[in-house]
Amino acid sequence: MSAKILALDTATENCSVALLVNDKVYVRSEVAPRDHTKKVLPMVDEVLQEAGLTLTDLDALAFGRGPGSFTGVRIGIGIAQGLAFGADLPMIGVSTLAAMAQGAYRIHGAEQVATAIDARMSEVYWARYVRQEDGSWLVRDEECVTPPLLVAQNSEADALSWYRAGTGWQAYSAELEGIAFATQPSEVLFPDAQDIVQLAKFELQKGNTVSVEEASPVYLRDTVAWKKLPGRE
Repeated sequence: MSAKILALDTATENCSVALLVNDKVYVRSEVAPRDHTKKVLPMVDEVLQEAGLTLTDLDALAFGRGPGSFTGVRIGIGIAQGLAFGADLPMIGVSTLAAMAQGAYRIHGAEQVATAIDARMSEVYWARYVRQEDGSWLVRDEECVTPPLLVAQNSEADALSWYRAGTGWQAYSAELEGIAFATQPSEVLFPDAQDIVQLAKFELQKGNTVSVEEASPVYLRDTVAWKKLPGRE
């Protein structure tokens, strides 16, 4: 199936945009923790110009739906909704954790990936994935937010060797040291739009798109932003 999909992600310190045109991917990516709003739209313009396309030429717009930084996730989905609304495009939300698994496969050929993003507050966003023959990912551990020590305590040994992906492995190396299964390092610290766009292609093939109004983030820690506001629970 041929596809033209634009993907963007600002859920973590990395700001990235990717444009898939059939089998070719145009990519922009930069670690810029406080400059997402300044950088993401110029990146969109650059990949579209490089491919000689406009937004109305596309089949869908994909975005990193989280988990990640509360502000970063909101920035990403807000910009994605604005672009999709203006061009009347369906949207595809992709897990940032699954995107890191795809990144580990792209770089290392990894087929078993344990993902952990530093969620602050002594917690990680955690999930594990196993790659299937068709290129999709089976979820071994459902994505959650949890203390890293509980990840280690609840882990069970298996015969597989898992690639580590995400900032959580470095931030909580001592707590995660006791994990029961074998792990090995990868270069993947953040999700990247070039991996989001590949996962979005699977979803587009299956017809799993939503309207702009239905596009929603996944924070896993929904109540955090309201704790500072009086009267909010």
